[in-house]
Amino acid sequence: MRGSIPAGMALNDIELRILGCLIEKEHTTPDHYPLSTNALVIACNQKSSREPVTSYSEREVNEALQSLRDKGLVATVRADHERAFKHRHRLQELLTIDQAGFALLAVLLLRGPQTPGELRSRAERYAAPGEVAATLQRLAEHRPPLAKNLGRGPGQSQDRWTHTLGQDEEKQKPRVRQSLGELEALREEVASLRALVERLYAHLGLAANDATR
Repeated sequence: MRGSIPAGMALNDIELRILGCLIEKEHTTPDHYPLSTNALVIACNQKSSREPVTSYSEREVNEALQSLRDKGLVATVRADHERAFKHRHRLQELLTIDQAGFALLAVLLLRGPQTPGELRSRAERYAAPGEVAATLQRLAEHRPPLAKNLGRGPGQSQDRWTHTLGQDEEKQKPRVRQSLGELEALREEVASLRALVERLYAHLGLAANDATR
Protein backbone atom coordinates (compact mmCIF):
# COMPACT_ATOMS: atom_id res chain seq x y z
CA MET A 1 0.00 0.00 0.00
CA ARG A 2 1.39 3.39 -0.96
CA GLY A 3 1.83 6.19 1.51
CA SER A 4 1.52 9.84 0.64
CA ILE A 5 3.37 13.11 0.94
CA PRO A 6 1.63 15.29 3.54
CA ALA A 7 -0.02 18.33 1.97
CA GLY A 8 1.95 21.45 2.79
CA MET A 9 5.28 19.70 3.49
CA ALA A 10 7.87 22.41 2.86
CA LEU A 11 10.97 21.63 0.81
CA ASN A 12 13.75 24.13 0.14
CA ASP A 13 15.64 24.63 -3.12
CA ILE A 14 18.47 22.21 -2.43
CA GLU A 15 16.07 19.49 -1.26
CA LEU A 16 14.06 19.87 -4.46
CA ARG A 17 17.27 19.79 -6.53
CA ILE A 18 18.35 16.57 -4.82
CA LEU A 19 15.01 14.89 -5.46
CA GLY A 20 15.10 15.99 -9.10
CA CYS A 21 18.62 14.61 -9.53
CA LEU A 22 17.76 11.28 -7.92
CA ILE A 23 14.71 10.82 -10.16
CA GLU A 24 16.71 11.87 -13.22
CA LYS A 25 19.63 9.52 -12.61
CA GLU A 26 17.30 6.64 -11.75
CA HIS A 27 15.79 6.92 -15.23
CA THR A 28 18.72 8.02 -17.37
CA THR A 29 21.66 6.14 -15.78
CA PRO A 30 20.05 3.27 -13.84
CA ASP A 31 23.32 1.31 -13.69
CA HIS A 32 24.79 4.06 -11.48
CA TYR A 33 21.76 4.47 -9.21
CA PRO A 34 21.48 4.90 -6.20
CA LEU A 35 23.98 7.76 -6.05
CA SER A 36 26.95 8.25 -3.76
CA THR A 37 27.21 11.58 -1.98
CA ASN A 38 29.96 12.72 -4.34
CA ALA A 39 27.95 11.72 -7.42
CA LEU A 40 24.93 13.55 -6.02
CA VAL A 41 26.93 16.75 -5.44
CA ILE A 42 28.14 16.58 -9.05
CA ALA A 43 24.60 15.95 -10.29
CA CYS A 44 23.22 18.89 -8.33
CA ASN A 45 25.85 21.27 -9.69
CA GLN A 46 26.15 20.07 -13.28
CA LYS A 47 25.92 22.85 -15.85
CA SER A 48 23.63 21.09 -18.34
CA SER A 49 19.90 20.52 -17.80
CA ARG A 50 19.88 22.71 -14.68
CA GLU A 51 18.18 26.05 -14.12
CA PRO A 52 19.62 27.69 -12.15
CA VAL A 53 23.15 26.29 -12.15
CA THR A 54 24.27 25.90 -8.53
CA SER A 55 27.46 25.31 -6.55
CA TYR A 56 26.26 23.41 -3.48
CA SER A 57 28.97 22.11 -1.18
CA GLU A 58 29.14 18.53 0.09
CA ARG A 59 28.20 19.80 3.55
CA GLU A 60 25.08 21.50 2.20
CA VAL A 61 24.07 18.37 0.30
CA ASN A 62 24.59 16.19 3.39
CA GLU A 63 22.48 18.53 5.51
CA ALA A 64 19.70 18.47 2.92
CA LEU A 65 19.91 14.67 2.69
CA GLN A 66 19.44 14.42 6.45
CA SER A 67 16.38 16.66 6.23
CA LEU A 68 14.95 14.54 3.39
CA ARG A 69 15.58 11.35 5.38
CA ASP A 70 13.77 12.87 8.36
CA LYS A 71 10.82 13.61 6.07
CA GLY A 72 10.82 10.08 4.69
CA LEU A 73 11.60 11.18 1.13
CA VAL A 74 15.12 9.74 0.80
CA ALA A 75 16.75 6.51 1.97
CA THR A 76 20.49 6.02 2.45
CA VAL A 77 21.70 2.47 1.83
CA ARG A 78 24.92 0.49 1.55
CA ALA A 79 25.28 -2.80 -0.28
CA ASP A 80 27.31 -5.54 1.38
CA HIS A 81 30.06 -5.36 -1.23
CA GLU A 82 30.31 -1.56 -1.27
CA ARG A 83 32.09 0.81 1.09
CA ALA A 84 30.25 4.04 0.27
CA PHE A 85 26.74 4.90 1.36
CA LYS A 86 24.36 5.69 -1.48
CA HIS A 87 21.11 7.58 -1.68
CA ARG A 88 17.79 6.91 -3.39
CA HIS A 89 14.48 8.74 -3.37
CA ARG A 90 11.34 7.14 -1.92
CA LEU A 91 8.80 9.00 -4.03
CA GLN A 92 7.78 5.83 -5.86
CA GLU A 93 6.49 4.61 -2.47
CA LEU A 94 4.57 7.83 -1.82
CA LEU A 95 3.17 9.00 -5.17
CA THR A 96 0.67 7.27 -7.45
CA ILE A 97 2.20 8.37 -10.75
CA ASP A 98 3.71 6.40 -13.63
CA GLN A 99 7.17 6.62 -15.16
CA ALA A 100 6.05 9.35 -17.57
CA GLY A 101 4.88 11.37 -14.58
CA PHE A 102 8.23 10.94 -12.84
CA ALA A 103 10.03 12.02 -16.02
CA LEU A 104 8.12 15.32 -16.24
CA LEU A 105 8.35 15.88 -12.48
CA ALA A 106 12.14 15.52 -12.64
CA VAL A 107 12.46 17.99 -15.52
CA LEU A 108 10.24 20.50 -13.69
CA LEU A 109 12.25 20.10 -10.49
CA LEU A 110 15.55 20.60 -12.31
CA ARG A 111 14.63 23.38 -14.75
CA GLY A 112 11.67 25.28 -13.30
CA PRO A 113 8.51 26.39 -15.16
CA GLN A 114 8.33 25.20 -18.78
CA THR A 115 5.92 24.86 -21.67
CA PRO A 116 4.66 21.44 -22.80
CA GLY A 117 6.87 21.74 -25.88
CA GLU A 118 9.97 22.33 -23.76
CA LEU A 119 9.03 19.47 -21.47
CA ARG A 120 8.51 17.13 -24.41
CA SER A 121 11.98 17.77 -25.85
CA ARG A 122 13.73 17.68 -22.48
CA ALA A 123 12.05 14.46 -21.32
CA GLU A 124 13.01 12.51 -24.45
CA ARG A 125 16.09 10.99 -22.81
CA TYR A 126 13.95 9.44 -20.07
CA ALA A 127 12.83 5.85 -20.52
CA ALA A 128 9.12 6.71 -20.71
CA PRO A 129 8.45 10.37 -21.56
CA GLY A 130 4.79 9.67 -22.35
CA GLU A 131 2.16 12.05 -23.74
CA VAL A 132 2.98 15.39 -22.17
CA ALA A 133 -0.44 17.07 -22.00
CA ALA A 134 -2.16 14.04 -20.49
CA THR A 135 0.70 13.45 -18.07
CA LEU A 136 0.66 17.06 -16.88
CA GLN A 137 -3.07 16.79 -16.28
CA ARG A 138 -2.56 13.66 -14.18
CA LEU A 139 0.11 15.43 -12.15
CA ALA A 140 -2.25 18.36 -11.58
CA GLU A 141 -5.04 16.02 -10.47
CA HIS A 142 -2.81 14.02 -8.11
CA ARG A 143 -3.56 14.34 -4.40
CA PRO A 144 -1.74 16.36 -3.30
CA PRO A 145 -1.26 18.11 -6.68
CA LEU A 146 2.22 17.81 -8.18
CA ALA A 147 1.95 20.37 -11.00
CA LYS A 148 -0.08 23.41 -11.97
CA ASN A 149 -0.65 25.58 -15.02
CA LEU A 150 0.84 29.08 -14.70
CA GLY A 151 -0.66 30.41 -17.94
CA ARG A 152 1.33 31.97 -20.75
CA GLY A 153 4.44 34.02 -20.17
CA PRO A 154 5.32 37.14 -22.21
CA GLY A 155 5.82 36.27 -25.87
CA GLN A 156 4.93 32.61 -25.37
CA SER A 157 2.34 30.70 -27.38
CA GLN A 158 1.97 27.91 -24.82
CA ASP A 159 1.06 27.84 -21.15
CA ARG A 160 3.88 27.23 -18.70
CA TRP A 161 3.70 24.52 -16.08
CA THR A 162 5.50 24.23 -12.75
CA HIS A 163 5.77 21.54 -10.08
CA THR A 164 4.11 22.01 -6.70
CA LEU A 165 6.13 19.44 -4.77
CA GLY A 166 7.09 20.77 -1.38
CA GLN A 167 4.77 23.76 -1.68
CA ASP A 168 1.63 24.48 0.35
CA GLU A 169 -1.15 24.52 -2.23
CA GLU A 170 -3.63 25.97 0.24
CA LYS A 171 -1.33 28.94 0.77
CA GLN A 172 -0.65 29.39 -2.93
CA LYS A 173 -4.24 29.70 -4.13
CA PRO A 174 -5.38 32.31 -1.59
CA ARG A 175 -2.27 34.36 -2.39
CA VAL A 176 -3.70 35.28 -5.80
CA ARG A 177 -7.17 35.83 -4.41
CA GLN A 178 -5.76 37.90 -1.57
CA SER A 179 -3.87 40.12 -4.01
CA LEU A 180 -7.03 40.71 -6.03
CA GLY A 181 -8.95 41.42 -2.82
CA GLU A 182 -6.32 43.88 -1.66
CA LEU A 183 -6.47 45.69 -5.00
CA GLU A 184 -10.24 46.00 -4.78
CA ALA A 185 -10.01 47.25 -1.18
CA LEU A 186 -7.45 49.85 -2.27
CA ARG A 187 -9.74 51.05 -5.04
CA GLU A 188 -12.60 51.39 -2.57
CA GLU A 189 -10.38 53.31 -0.16
CA VAL A 190 -9.28 55.72 -2.90
CA ALA A 191 -12.90 56.27 -3.95
CA SER A 192 -13.87 56.91 -0.33
CA LEU A 193 -11.05 59.43 0.15
CA ARG A 194 -11.97 61.17 -3.10
CA ALA A 195 -15.58 61.50 -1.94
CA LEU A 196 -14.39 62.85 1.41
CA VAL A 197 -12.24 65.49 -0.29
CA GLU A 198 -15.13 66.54 -2.53
CA ARG A 199 -17.43 66.93 0.49
CA LEU A 200 -14.78 68.95 2.30
CA TYR A 201 -14.33 71.31 -0.65
CA ALA A 202 -18.09 71.62 -1.01
CA HIS A 203 -18.34 72.56 2.66
CA LEU A 204 -15.68 75.24 2.14
CA GLY A 205 -17.42 76.52 -0.97
CA LEU A 206 -14.56 75.53 -3.27
CA ALA A 207 -14.44 73.41 -6.38
CA ALA A 208 -12.51 70.19 -5.90
CA ASN A 209 -10.24 70.97 -8.85
CA ASP A 210 -9.13 74.21 -7.13
CA ALA A 211 -6.63 72.04 -5.26
CA THR A 212 -4.63 71.64 -8.42
CA ARG A 213 -4.30 75.35 -9.09
